[in-house]
Amino acid sequence: RDHEAVNDKALALVKKLKVAPQSNGTSDPLMKQARETKQRLSTLQGAAFDLAYAANEAAFHNTVNGALKTTLIPSADNGELKSLLKTGLTLFGEHQKHAEHLAAELKS
Repeated sequence: RDHEAVNDKALALVKKLKVAPQSNGTSDPLMKQARETKQRLSTLQGAAFDLAYAANEAAFHNTVNGALKTTLIPSADNGELKSLLKTGLTLFGEHQKHAEHLAAELKS
């Protein structure tokens, strides 16, 4: 729900500002990583899948949150966009903590 809510707000802002999202040096590696991870996870089952999925969620949120902190938020000139990105960082920071906790539980 959190991701969907942020995505909905982002799409509304894109429409309001009459801009089109474009691939870039931040998004391209994330999309490539997502495709590769989907392929890798599709070969796993059961506990191996659960552990790999949880570990990936923790790592992916860490990567996205890092991009938000170091690249996306500092480079955002539009106040509404910057606010939305900060909201995403707050929510996704919590997601990262939950994923890290789950991954640690599955390892034990």
